[in-house]
Amino acid sequence: MAKEVAKSGGQPDPVRMRASDADRQKIAEQLKAALDEGRLTLHEYDDRVREAYAARTYADLLGLVTDLPAPGLSAGEVHARRQAELRRAARKFPMALMVLWTIWGALAAVNLAVYVLLVMTVEHEIYPWPVWLLVPGAALCAVTIGVQTIRHRR
Repeated sequence: MAKEVAKSGGQPDPVRMRASDADRQKIAEQLKAALDEGRLTLHEYDDRVREAYAARTYADLLGLVTDLPAPGLSAGEVHARRQAELRRAARKFPMALMVLWTIWGALAAVNLAVYVLLVMTVEHEIYPWPVWLLVPGAALCAVTIGVQTIRHRR
């Protein structure tokens, strides 16, 4: 035991810690809710409750409810959450594109600021060189649209 505690830096693994009677009761209540919702048969419920009250560690208790959703959660809600996660993942911008857009935006901002300062301080006409930043911006926009289109097809 001392070797295990020393290996983990003095902190015991929370999953391997002993469970209390209150923890066992909470799992039993969760199993009862699953029975009431029709997620467990009476035989499965009896077996799991027996195992819950015989459990010694949190790992033993958690193993009894890992295949059950939160109480009151319907199949439609589970499906809706999954679809929302998939949509969120599809909308997420790839990191490389985020970096490229950040670099382009910073360069454009600096160039525009310098151009505006020069126009305000110099009396003669100045060539509008920041217009050339539209070329890499358009290319970056085309790449972004292409990447997002490919990601949405999957």
